Formats: sequence, structure tokens, C-alpha cells
Amino acid sequence: MASVESVDRTPVGSTAETGPDPRRWWALAVIAIAQLMVVLDASIVTIALPSAQADLGISDANRQWVVTAYTLAFGGLLLLGGRIADYTGRKRIFLISLIGFAVASALGGAAGNAGLLFGARALQGLFAAMLAPSALSLLQVSFTDAKERAQAFGVYGAISGGGAAIGLILGGVLTEYVSWRWCLFVNVPIAVLAAIAAVGVVKESKAHGDTRYDIPGAVLVSGGLASLVYGFTRAAEAKNGWHDSSTITWLVVSAVLLIGFVVWEARGTHHPLLPLRVVLDRNRGTAFASSLLIGAGLFAMFLFLAYYFQQNLGYSAVKSGLAFLPFSGGIIVSATIVSSLMPRINPRILLVFGGVLGTAGLALLTRIDLDSSWLTLVLPAEILLSLGMGVFFVVSASLALTRIEDHDAGVGSAMLNTSQQIGGALGTALLNTIFASAVTNWLADHAGSGSPQLLAGEAAIHGYHVAFWIGAAFIAAATLLVLALVNARTDELSADGAVHVG
Repeated sequence: MASVESVDRTPVGSTAETGPDPRRWWALAVIAIAQLMVVLDASIVTIALPSAQADLGISDANRQWVVTAYTLAFGGLLLLGGRIADYTGRKRIFLISLIGFAVASALGGAAGNAGLLFGARALQGLFAAMLAPSALSLLQVSFTDAKERAQAFGVYGAISGGGAAIGLILGGVLTEYVSWRWCLFVNVPIAVLAAIAAVGVVKESKAHGDTRYDIPGAVLVSGGLASLVYGFTRAAEAKNGWHDSSTITWLVVSAVLLIGFVVWEARGTHHPLLPLRVVLDRNRGTAFASSLLIGAGLFAMFLFLAYYFQQNLGYSAVKSGLAFLPFSGGIIVSATIVSSLMPRINPRILLVFGGVLGTAGLALLTRIDLDSSWLTLVLPAEILLSLGMGVFFVVSASLALTRIEDHDAGVGSAMLNTSQQIGGALGTALLNTIFASAVTNWLADHAGSGSPQLLAGEAAIHGYHVAFWIGAAFIAAATLLVLALVNARTDELSADGAVHVG
């Protein structure tokens, strides 16, 4: 999934030069390449996951860590990463993040066991959490003319939207004709070349004044979310499932850490990672909460469809990547159309319309079977889901900055991306656990009623159905939340928010 945040982080007293930077278009090219790498990484691994799981012997309960290790680190550290880039130097952090991402990708590609792969993915997420905000800030600094800045962010947005589709195809080609490992190795030359080019064409800028970081806040929220995901994983592995002592322990630890984070942000620090005033506004809070729920349903869709295509329909990795392409196309089309509709149609109406389409799309996927037609069943579901999500992403991005103070705009925009990433991590972990339990229970209930191969396929289909129904419930819940709480008017929507292109 890709996303674009437009955040003006350029402070008074920055090192930005007066007048346009003569190297700004070269800088845009370098930054776009870096963004393409991050976007590719998100979608390319989805297609490679079934092969990686088989090669490294990863269990069904643990396979979600290939996705969630990255999204948790990325989403949980994004706010802190933005502040580090602002105060340490955006170009410096951009370069460090590129090289760090390359090293992490090389480690993941060379991983000989599941633990090393999970660790490498988390390290990728850490560097991505610094790379994304530093890249966007550098664009803001480099392009001072409003028209040129709009063009620059248009290019950046196109890379984000189209990059996901490129990743799906490239992931299929590399997995099928070389190895799943090259889906990670491919980042190394891209990152190194981008870093070398950035040295000469990207200019440095940084914020001044009070540069203290909220490290305790970052530790509390990251630890709490990781504990929650691990608790979900233990529920699939432990003997007594959700009632097992280890599952309960990790869930309790998560609750303590997350409550501690809220208390710390409210009272324990004068430099909060997340000022609570940003999320307590009715419309902004709804945008964040609904984005979390949307992410939970959407990320899991990619995971289970990738397995369904390759393991149940027998698609090759390349064909699986191509089978996802209509989803990327639908996102781009609907996002483009809704951008022109926002000035004329109430945001709540648009959000509810998008949510209904998304819910219908995931609900339609509950009809898949062992020999379902992609053309008559999966394709219509993808189109419904993508059209709805394109609407939802664009409108919620603007809603996230409604009535926000200028000094909170960066946090508000980053928080939307954070909500989506964390929702994806939690949803993937939870639904993968529920899927594994549903498959196990179905096999126990139907033991001896057919050949093992047929039973395994039918059990997987049952698990997909359960997961898709719950994913549809997540998107429906987001829709109801919007219907009940959003009251912003069309003229209150921000024109400078993030544009998230799934």
C-alpha cells in the first residue's frame, strides 16, 4: 500500500535558500526513486510471501510477521521519524535511511530462517519511518513556488499510486523466474544509486529551537502495539488459544503499555509525540479511527488473496501479480474523480459511499470457492473494493486536517498514515490468527470425510470466508463511525492534506 503525505514541515529559521533551488527537479527525481522503492517493497513482498513461507518453513500463524513486522515499525515510529528528520537534518536522515533500508533489504534477502527475515522487515520499517517524512519535507523545501510544488507532489503521488502496481508485477516476475529473495535484494541497487545521486542534488535543511524527542512515548506505543500483535499470534499457536495464559499475558502487557502511552502524552511530557488535541477533535479523530479500521480489513485482503491465487487456484507468481492490477487501477481512477467532487459534495456522503462499496467488495469475496472464476467473481470484488477505498482515502486525508492549527498539521497528516499502517498490522495479525483457528476447527470437524488434499483446500476456503467476513465488518464499522460522527462541511476540508493511494 502506498501513501502520500503533503506536510509543510519547513520552519522559520530553516536553512532553506531564498529563490528556487536550481537542482530541484533533479532532487524530485531522486526523491521519487526513493518513494518508488518504499512502495515497491510493500506490494512486492505480498506476492513473494507464499514462496518465502515454504522456503523458510514459516508456520501459518507466524507468516503474518513478514507483513506486520514492517508495518508496525513503520507506523509506530513514523511520528518520531519525522521529528528526527526535522531536527537532525532532512538530507542527512534521507541518506542514512536509504543506506539503512538497503542493508535491511540485503539481510532479509539473505535470511536463512524466519527470525532473521522478520527482524530485517522490522529494520526496513524503522528506516522507512525516517525516510518517508524526510523525503516529503525535502520536497516542501525544494519547491517554494505553489504551482511547481503542486507539480512535484503530483509526480510523487503518481509514483505512489503506480508503484504498487509495478511492485505486484515485478514481485511475480522475480519470484517465478529468479527467487523470492530478489524481491528484497532489488532494493539494494535502487537505494544505493538514489543515495549517491542525492549527495549532489538534494540540499540540506533542518528545524531549530527546542529539539527534544519524546523517546518514552515512542517506546510505550511501539511496545504496546508489538505486544498486541504477539498476543494475537500466541492465540493461534498456544494450546488453549485465546484463553491460554501466554496469550492473556501479552494482551495485558499491551493494554498497560498503551494506557501508559496515553497518560504520558497527556501529562508526562511537554513535548508529546502525539498531542492529544490532534486526535480528540470529532472529525479528525473519526478520520484516524476509520483509517485504522479500513487498514485492518484491506491489508488482510491482500494477504489472503495472494495465497488463494497461488495455492488454491494454482496461479503462478506472475499471474497472481497481474490478478491484483485492477485493484491498483481502480484506486487511481476513483481517487482522481473524487478529488474533483470534494468541493461540491459533503464529505460524510462521500465517505459513506466509499465505505459501502468497500464493504460490498469484501463481502463478495466470501463467495470464492476452489474453482471460482477470477473474471466473474474476484474481478468485480476488486473493482468495488478499489473504487470505494480510493474515495475513502482521499476524503479522509483532507478530513484529518480539518480545523487543525498550523503547528499540528505535520502531526495530523502523519497520524493518518500511522493509523492506516497500524490498522494493517493489527488486522493482518488478528485475521491471520482467526484464519488459522478456523482452518484447524474445520479440519477437526470434517476429519476422514475426504482426501487430505481436498480437505486442506476446502478448509482454506472456509478460513478465507471467515477472514473476509470479518474484514468486511471492519470496513462497515468504519462506515458507521463516519455516519455517526462526521459533521464537517465541504468548505472546511483541508486542501493541503495527505493523499493516500492504496
